[in-house]
Amino acid sequence: MVGRLDGKVAFCTASGAGIGRATAVAFAREGARVIASDIHDGAFGELKAAGIAECVTLDARDAKAIEVEAKRRGGVDVLFNAAGFVHHGTVLDCTDEEWDFAFDLNVKSMHRTIRAFLPGMLAKGGSIINIASTVGASKAAPNRYIYGATKAAVVGLTKAVAMDFIAKGVRCNCICPGTIQTPSLDERIKALGKQVGGEEKARAMFIERQPMGRLGTAEEMAYVAVYLASDESRYMTGTSITPDGGFTL
Repeated sequence: MVGRLDGKVAFCTASGAGIGRATAVAFAREGARVIASDIHDGAFGELKAAGIAECVTLDARDAKAIEVEAKRRGGVDVLFNAAGFVHHGTVLDCTDEEWDFAFDLNVKSMHRTIRAFLPGMLAKGGSIINIASTVGASKAAPNRYIYGATKAAVVGLTKAVAMDFIAKGVRCNCICPGTIQTPSLDERIKALGKQVGGEEKARAMFIERQPMGRLGTAEEMAYVAVYLASDESRYMTGTSITPDGGFTL
């Protein structure tokens, strides 16, 4: 099926890599006019070649820049929030600076974009989609103290927005992925490999915790995002969808 997002305008964050990039491309493939943003512009050429209408250099932690961008765009139909960072460690490894950074990027970035874009969305309705995680949203994982706390907060934020605007035409849902093959995961595998005797062993450890016996792909998460962005999901709001390979079973 193609054309599921025909006529829609989508603004996406963290579009340079991973789930953010796969989703921006999937939105464009389904007919949306996509404005893809990222703090780095290295992937913009490839994104435009994949059908992205426009690419914007934007820091998800910069409230003023986000407000300017939202005013410039007016009302969008879809707001996709994917900016995030995975901190490794327990509460004993957590500094106040790391805590503040993670919440600023993983949670407050979504607060900023929703606050900025929501007024324009209220004029015609739309769908907000946030990337959360199974970790924090559904279960705990070792050494994910800060990350789990931020992703639990994303679920709460999502439900709060959904409740406040449920009768005003704007839906808000989140996706809670399991372990997904992305550049971010590659960095974590590299770091863990130094502790456990090699990257191959580290990768196997991540795969073993997935009952399906494999990692998920960014494209598989993008399929879920397309559904939430489309009118097919118009009766759904405040929901967490969990494509996780059985991780939370």
